[in-house]
Amino acid sequence: MNRIERIRAQLASLQPLRIEVVDDSHLHAGHAGARDGGGHYRLHIVSGQFAGKSTLARHRMIYCALGEMMKHEIHALNIRADTPEEL
Repeated sequence: MNRIERIRAQLASLQPLRIEVVDDSHLHAGHAGARDGGGHYRLHIVSGQFAGKSTLARHRMIYCALGEMMKHEIHALNIRADTPEEL
């Protein structure tokens, strides 16, 4: 399983209706985090679980779901987290 597949699998706990993960690591070649093996990713996730939550709370939910990946495999994560009604 590659890293994007693992990200998607970890985020399944948020019951996403839509999830897009783009690896932007190649845009950051030579960056300190890239040298250490951590990737740069762009995430768009849509989940009903985000309803009534602030942006910060949504991001915390995502970081929690990703767990250890945030410490070692993901150096940067650009997040767009929407509810179905916000699309």
